[in-house]
Amino acid sequence: MAHGALPATASTRSAEAGKKLFPLIDRTSHPMDAIFRVDGNDVVTSPFAAGPWDPSMQHGSPPAALVVWAAERIPTAIPMRIARVTVDLMRPVPVGPLTIESEVLREGRKIQLCAVRLLAKGVVVVGATVLKIKVQANELPPEAAILPVELPGPDQSRVERVDFSSSPFVTGMSLRAARGQFGSPGPGAIWYRVDRPIVEGAAVSQAMRAMAAADFCNGTSAVLDFREWTFLNADLTVNFSREPAGDWILLDAESWIGPDGAGLAMARLADARGYFGRVIQSLVIEKR
Repeated sequence: MAHGALPATASTRSAEAGKKLFPLIDRTSHPMDAIFRVDGNDVVTSPFAAGPWDPSMQHGSPPAALVVWAAERIPTAIPMRIARVTVDLMRPVPVGPLTIESEVLREGRKIQLCAVRLLAKGVVVVGATVLKIKVQANELPPEAAILPVELPGPDQSRVERVDFSSSPFVTGMSLRAARGQFGSPGPGAIWYRVDRPIVEGAAVSQAMRAMAAADFCNGTSAVLDFREWTFLNADLTVNFSREPAGDWILLDAESWIGPDGAGLAMARLADARGYFGRVIQSLVIEKR
């Protein structure tokens, strides 16, 4: 299917439709406090997106959340919610202008599969697919109840200082450690909260909150010493059994490291109600 502006329907993909879904922003109305400003399919990125490795490159969370923001604006014929997001980080994402492209890969009675791409200077830096599933009420048996979290909640967990990182994006997050410590070797369980707007003029959706937290999985469950090793993620996949609720997202995480330069970071995702999803990252392991 054709690329470009988000479609008004599966068969209508005009630039005008995209402008309606991504309304024009008055750039002179107020300073840019959010991470992104979206005007049509064009994206302006603020310095708040920068990660810890290079001030000119984004942390993985902002583009992952932006993908979800774009996918949620693709209309569906019936109510649907996001069930899975897979983000491939094709190249380092610059703190600079981006372009959003999207298309509907499959429009069905029960699912919608979308593709979302972020481009920098015409080159794809992020490629993602987003699966939505029909929303329908079911009377479930007791054994299908939400699994509760048996860890301290965010109010009972230790405050993690965000100045441990040189990343401007991290300064827009709040962290509470229920088990372990961010960046310390071993499994960890940390609550994350997004405190800064992601897209100017738009609320942070629950799926966006989960994606922003999920990219911290490898740091939540570090196996190797950060001072001696890097373990960047090349992708990010998040599966949702239900929509999360509330501001805080828990990553109950662990990592497995292979002997040949690859590894996995994994986590169960939870909110105050209980567990609702899983995240997995493919890691690239290198000695500093």
